[in-house]
Amino acid sequence: MNVPEMFGSMVFNDHVMREMLPKKVYLSLQDTMREGKALEDDVADIVAASMKEWAVSKGATHFTHWFQPMTGITAEKHDSFLTVDKSGSVIMDFSGKELTKGEPDASSFPSGGLRATFEARGYTAWDPTSYAFIKDDTLCIPTAFCSYTGQILDKKTPLLRSMDAISAEAVRILALFGKHVKRVNATIGAEQEYFLIDKKDYEKRLDLRLTGRTLIGAPAAKGQEMEDHYFGSIRPRVKAFMADLDEELWKLGITAKTEHNEVAPCQHEMAPIYDNANRATDANQLTMEMMKKVAERHGFACLLHEKPFEGINGSGKHNNWALSTDDGENLLDPGKTPKDNAQFLLFLTAVIKAVDDYQDLLRISVASAGNDHRLGANEAPPAIVSIFVGDELEGIITSIVDGKSYDSKGSTRLDIGTSVLPKLARDNSDRNRTSPFAFTGNKFEFRMPGSSFNIACTNVMLNTAVADALSSFATELESADDFDNAIKTLIARELKEHRRILFNGNGYSREWEKEAERRGLSNYKRTPDALIHYLDGKNVDLFIRHKVYTKEEMESRLEISLDEYQKAIRIEALTMSEMIRRQILPSSLRFSSALASSVKAKEDIGVKCSADSNLCQSVSSLSDDLLRKCDELDECIISTPDDIKEAAFHAADKIIAKMNEARRICDSLETMCDKSYWPLPTYSEILSYV
Repeated sequence: MNVPEMFGSMVFNDHVMREMLPKKVYLSLQDTMREGKALEDDVADIVAASMKEWAVSKGATHFTHWFQPMTGITAEKHDSFLTVDKSGSVIMDFSGKELTKGEPDASSFPSGGLRATFEARGYTAWDPTSYAFIKDDTLCIPTAFCSYTGQILDKKTPLLRSMDAISAEAVRILALFGKHVKRVNATIGAEQEYFLIDKKDYEKRLDLRLTGRTLIGAPAAKGQEMEDHYFGSIRPRVKAFMADLDEELWKLGITAKTEHNEVAPCQHEMAPIYDNANRATDANQLTMEMMKKVAERHGFACLLHEKPFEGINGSGKHNNWALSTDDGENLLDPGKTPKDNAQFLLFLTAVIKAVDDYQDLLRISVASAGNDHRLGANEAPPAIVSIFVGDELEGIITSIVDGKSYDSKGSTRLDIGTSVLPKLARDNSDRNRTSPFAFTGNKFEFRMPGSSFNIACTNVMLNTAVADALSSFATELESADDFDNAIKTLIARELKEHRRILFNGNGYSREWEKEAERRGLSNYKRTPDALIHYLDGKNVDLFIRHKVYTKEEMESRLEISLDEYQKAIRIEALTMSEMIRRQILPSSLRFSSALASSVKAKEDIGVKCSADSNLCQSVSSLSDDLLRKCDELDECIISTPDDIKEAAFHAADKIIAKMNEARRICDSLETMCDKSYWPLPTYSEILSYV
């Protein structure tokens, strides 16, 4: 396998464009990609013709505008290159108009009230900053998606807006340090966790097929207690899947770098090399899609739910975030010179301020029915947002706030802008896996997103919040008479004001929960509790101020999120009810009937059978309880309010409670019933495939 030759072979990337486009057209397209300049029609036609020629040479017969609606997954409508010329001959054609704009039906995508059902038309617009690629013999063109009236209906557009916002403010800050760059990019590396289980087991479980998680299931005798799966030897069957996945991702220009077993049995992780936020988000969406497709080839089902199995670790998606200039300088690298010290500390302070001011938005960005099972469950960060900076940076921050010199272990004295900042070893900065937001040497790792998430939302929140902090810093420093003194004063003041968000201790402890409350930090344990703060005045003002969302667009997203949450819980409840009535109860009753027959047969011949009798009574009693709980669950589902907000809280407060009660009985029955009667693959079977 020639990896360098394979890598990006299905991507219309810069190398391909440089080879196929006339120099003038190539440079014009570069201006569009880097600076957002409008693309002339004649240039678009030439780019489209070259793109079609390249795609056809790779076996493509169709093209699609590939976009990311508010469903959180991707969407595509395929059109062939086929057209008929004036002579009636069939030719392969693709115009600049078809490249830059599409008109999909928008009526069935979530809009949160932004448009009525009869306003079906929507528009997709080419995003030239993310490369086109070929998937399934189709040229996929990354696009933004909006309604007929221009309201955004996707996750890409606000991400692009937030990237522009943070770039503009970071450029202002760098100008104060004498650095004149055109653009600063938020860069992302999204680690992706997932489960692989045997497809045959998956197909036998209605809950996995409809909801992505097991709604019923007693713990296996051996789960992850022995801690022998993490970084363990990878099974040959899984290794074959990983090799196949790498190949597919590399063809698409996705830098799949690291792969290993995760903590839970059957759980694994893939990590790429970082890219700018837009392309990294596109790549992660493709990665999840490819994981599912490649798994099918190997007889697996890939589970991306945050908590597929009760009692063992769930799956997350660590969002590694940094800021880099167009010439490659990482603005979160502490650096080695006095000038860089002050610059690094200013950007660090901006992130700390942003996370503290908008901790609610970061929690909202990871809120979902699935992730509620995972957060704070001794496998993921708690629902309280805090920042881990490590002992070295904590000491530096303390010295700045207290106005004292800092003595590092190497006896280096710190004075902002005049002395060398101690070099921070990366392994010294990331020892706390309970932290939601950890500084890891030259980036921040946000660990709260769930494994199924589209990371666009998280990075919209983060980019915009940091842009806001940088904006206020730039405005203050631009008017300062004494820049050196002003930056020292600003950093010390802001670190003191926002120091409450810093926490290096155990995020799982009850003591931290109490301490966080004392500090005034938010702790929204359930999705609805977090979502209702989305339209708080400061949040609406933030997004309007930086032109990322209008208030109407925010209102629509809140409605979509609340509706998605209550629908997810409702689907789970309906699925559980069906499984109980059509699988669990009939199987339990057949088993108790068999026991009853055994009891009668033995008693007829005078044989004592207390074990049979007691077991029969236990199974029968639990079956009666289960039927009653199932009736209560059904009634709870039926009584769901029409109002979306009320429905979300009804799901959180009542439906989940009824599901938990029914599950406890189901799991007890599983431990009592003869295996030949139990209708579902058990945890022991699912998690111990060969």
